[in-house]
Amino acid sequence: MATMILTQKPVERTTQAAEGMVRRRFSVAELEAMVAAGIIDEDERIELIGGEVVPMPAKGDDHEILKHALMHYWAKRVPDHLTFTSETTFRLTPDTYLEPDFVFYDKAAGIRGLKPETAHLVVEIADTSFFYDIGRKAALYASFGIPELWVVHAVRLETRIHRSPLLTGYQSMIDLPAGQPLAPAFASELAVTLSELELN
Repeated sequence: MATMILTQKPVERTTQAAEGMVRRRFSVAELEAMVAAGIIDEDERIELIGGEVVPMPAKGDDHEILKHALMHYWAKRVPDHLTFTSETTFRLTPDTYLEPDFVFYDKAAGIRGLKPETAHLVVEIADTSFFYDIGRKAALYASFGIPELWVVHAVRLETRIHRSPLLTGYQSMIDLPAGQPLAPAFASELAVTLSELELN
């Protein structure tokens, strides 16, 4: 009987930080196992980018109030063929996941089928993390082909809309004030004017 020789490239276990120090690379499965084992608290705010654990800042009241208002607003207007979820673990690769405030995707795919190919819109609500979200995180979403990204400033209610993704970033970016309607390219029914929401 012939012996099968496996030539699959081993998974890299390190990633390199900006200062050049080598770091151990983690996978989504490993982080989930650490949460199950109690090593990482399930409420701890982290994301995994290229195998590197990235702590996320605590959410302020403005963030939570706006998220709550948007959730109720969109729940009444989402078309039948779509659905959305809030703060889900959005797995992009085996070593990368993000936790957007909202992601809209095809209802037929189901939550288990949520991936870049089935997602239509990602919404990030940001305050202290605003520049991180319109920078590194936006570039990451674009590289995975997420067609539309909104980054909403939780205090100013200004929104940067990103569209036309490329591997190097979004080709189209526009900043809109709180009083201007925001309309997703894929579903006009979900248009919202942030200044008109009941934020309390």
